[in-house]
Amino acid sequence: MEYIIEMLGITKMFPGVIANDNITLQLRKGEIHALLGENGAGKSTLMSVLFGLYRPDQGAIRLNGQEVQIKDPNDANRLGIGMVHQHFKLVHNFTVIENIVLGIESTRHGFLSMDKAKKKVMELSDRYNLKVDPEALISDITVGMQQRVEILKMLYRDNEILIFDEPTAVLTPQEIEDLMEIMRGLTKEGKSILFITHKLKEIMAVADRCTVLRKGKYVGTAEVAAVTKEDLSEMMVGRKVSFAVEKKSFQPEKDVFEVRNLTVKSRHNQKNAVRNVSFKVRRNEILCIAGIDGNGQSELVYALTGLQPVVSGQLIMNGQDITKASIRQRNAGGIGHIPEDRHKHGLILDYSLAENLVLKNYYTEDFQHRGFIQFDAMYDYANRLIQEFDIRSGQGPYTPARSMSGGNQQKAILAREIDGNPDVLIAVQPTRGLDVGAIEYIHKQLVDQRDAGKAVLLVSLELDEVMNLSDRILVIFEGEMVAELNPEETTIQELGLYMAGSKRGKVQ
Repeated sequence: MEYIIEMLGITKMFPGVIANDNITLQLRKGEIHALLGENGAGKSTLMSVLFGLYRPDQGAIRLNGQEVQIKDPNDANRLGIGMVHQHFKLVHNFTVIENIVLGIESTRHGFLSMDKAKKKVMELSDRYNLKVDPEALISDITVGMQQRVEILKMLYRDNEILIFDEPTAVLTPQEIEDLMEIMRGLTKEGKSILFITHKLKEIMAVADRCTVLRKGKYVGTAEVAAVTKEDLSEMMVGRKVSFAVEKKSFQPEKDVFEVRNLTVKSRHNQKNAVRNVSFKVRRNEILCIAGIDGNGQSELVYALTGLQPVVSGQLIMNGQDITKASIRQRNAGGIGHIPEDRHKHGLILDYSLAENLVLKNYYTEDFQHRGFIQFDAMYDYANRLIQEFDIRSGQGPYTPARSMSGGNQQKAILAREIDGNPDVLIAVQPTRGLDVGAIEYIHKQLVDQRDAGKAVLLVSLELDEVMNLSDRILVIFEGEMVAELNPEETTIQELGLYMAGSKRGKVQ
């Protein structure tokens, strides 16, 4: 069998962790090969070895049967290997075209000459149906478009082997469909794709073969056409995974949190992103706000949690008006917040896990004495949460948050927010970018909060999550609530119509 790339017996170690333990991966020319595993299974590490970001401690890499040394990404690029990282590597105040040629600019007499580059970019854009505007600033385009710029960067460098690291984690359902089409088009042109993911639905839709890693070890490679979603999830987690959410019957109690006629400005322009929105969240209930990304959900959550001021309207928590309360007052008053961007608003990445776990209560008597942090108390507390929430970290409470996998970063935020015993827990895309094992865990924690008499406000783009978890659904479209639905009585198709704005219903 001819393989374009072979990674043979790759081992890579970090302090306290063997990230890749003797892994072999073989990619055929012209195939889409999925690399599947839980968060922290070693997928990104393995691809970083192939792209030259890490040097392997053992093992060899062969390209078309010949052994190659990849010391850095420039070597990888010279060998025709390109990578779209999970967190894009783009300069936000540069244009699309400037980002694409960055590092391999052509110059004449010391000046940038862009004409040839622009022509090539437009040809590639048309050929692969990428539809990007070369003159647009990165800061002005959607996340889905930014990803297309990353793909164009690889094509512009004539890369033949394309690595996609969690490419759908930040995309809307429609953008995911478009990306799948683009990937199929790339392989038709003879490109070979390695596709890191933990979304089984996507593997079934687009991959030819799938290699599974678990805890840094190779589990096996399967022909996708010959296996089921359940087979793959069992290979990945090592046990059967429940795709259904277990919860008691719905018995809401009194209102905890009320939003009255709320209007909030957009973060991007002078328009109002949230317009005259009212709703209540009750104890023992998971209320879900569903909508396509960019319809005002972020601004709504920022206003509720104090990250952004309101234009007009009122927020009432347990009978108290908190519209002008500070973030700390809201936290102390019973609001927990799992933010949509865990790196920007959830964690301080250069702090240790223990420091991140006390971010909301370091100033209380439990953790400080006369203005000095009591480190013993902080580490004891962190160790308790690590045990209780199964947070996996190489160096326990001393682990830098930056070095933890996405799933464990999310568990750390969840642990901190739930342990604060909030009356209302606002969970925004709590499972974005997580694998089935971590999703199952986080869903269970949210249901446990609801069953313990808390109010949970869930904001999600994942239709399956909305249908499985919520007791009541509010649909947001262009900053307004356009429907209130009962998940027992509605379908995913109907929900999709409201989300796209092609149908409107009644809101209580």
